[in-house]
Amino acid sequence: MTDIHDAALFLAHACALEEDAATRFADLSEAMKTYGNQEVAAFFGQMAKFSRLHLAEARERSGFRKIPDLAPEDFQWPDGDSPEAASMEGSHYLMTVEYALELALDSERRGQAFYAEVAKTTTDAEVRMMAEEFAAEEAEHVAQLEVWAKRYPALQGQE
Repeated sequence: MTDIHDAALFLAHACALEEDAATRFADLSEAMKTYGNQEVAAFFGQMAKFSRLHLAEARERSGFRKIPDLAPEDFQWPDGDSPEAASMEGSHYLMTVEYALELALDSERRGQAFYAEVAKTTTDAEVRMMAEEFAAEEAEHVAQLEVWAKRYPALQGQE
């Protein structure tokens, strides 16, 4: 359960979440390039780009605020890790687009759930507004990924 009732604390979480996602997707993209799996590399590269755009938006929203520099144990992640940090486990040269999409969908869904939970539990109106907006953006990304996933029969029924 989250206990985020301060805009600067919320933005610290949002920046960390998006930075983790961008880094992880960029790492996966590079790994796939190394393995010669260009289709999956391009997919992860696009996901990294989206995450960097979200990171820029979160930083822009901080405006005049001093965003706290949190230690890893100070973050209030639901499972102890940033929700959008897709796992590197299982990444290998035979990774399929289907598996890449599964990783991306899982991380985007967890990010959306995190923001939705903050919106639901915060007592701060500004935090609620930002969390609702970020949750809506993540929901759009999930919907876009689900549309893309329909091109891959192996993923049908996993949504």
